[in-house]
Amino acid sequence: MSLQQEIISRLGVKSTIDAAEEIRRRVDFLKEQVLGSRTTGLLIAISGGIDSAVATGLCKRATDELTQETGREYITLGVFQPYGEQEDIAHSYEVAKAFGLTHTVETNIEDTVDEIALEVEHGLKGIGQFRHLSHKGKGNVKARTRMIMQYALSFELNLLVVGTDHASEAVTGFYTKWGDGAVDITPLSSLNKRQVRQLARHLGVPAGVIDKAPTAGLWAGQTDEQELGISYEDNSDYLEGKDVDPAVRERLESLYRKTEHKRSPIPGI
Repeated sequence: MSLQQEIISRLGVKSTIDAAEEIRRRVDFLKEQVLGSRTTGLLIAISGGIDSAVATGLCKRATDELTQETGREYITLGVFQPYGEQEDIAHSYEVAKAFGLTHTVETNIEDTVDEIALEVEHGLKGIGQFRHLSHKGKGNVKARTRMIMQYALSFELNLLVVGTDHASEAVTGFYTKWGDGAVDITPLSSLNKRQVRQLARHLGVPAGVIDKAPTAGLWAGQTDEQELGISYEDNSDYLEGKDVDPAVRERLESLYRKTEHKRSPIPGI
């Protein structure tokens, strides 16, 4: 078995999908998780990007169906988490409106992140390192701070935290381990980015969200493809078992090997 085949098998990616069938399967999965955990619904952080938009659509269908089927109220809580002024936050609100979310909150992370950065810089001075937190380091703090707020809300409201991780991120390790990677459930995990787009169109995600450049919003001007040095089209081709340029294959497989620790449980002895 080639490494490409091993990766595809491990991540569970299909070479082709039926969007309607995948939506049904994932909505049912979310419903089972809510009922099995005896929670009252789902929490999804809506970034304004396509991944969280698709997850929002799935979550809202799941909780609406549970409410109708059980006679009890189950909710999808949409959380907006800007750092100061978020340039594309209108997309987040557009997604919530498109799917009819009636429960939303906004938690601005700027003050908290900046205070953490200051404390880290103070700590660094204590060991003779007189410098600011790196932009990548601060990006990781943003991801973790967002999760702290999501879990504070989910605890108070008895909700499951939904992640937006998918196979195109997993193969490159492009997520913060136990930061935005540590969630309760991941309904997109076996889809590549192209397939996420297929579900987005079927669900009715706003066109402006589908067409925008993917970004984790970790610093100004950051985009996923620029950061990784590989397009999501090539990434998706690889995960569908297609032949790709040797340079693309080498880059993806190098990232996969380098980031194995992110996909693995915390080691113990």
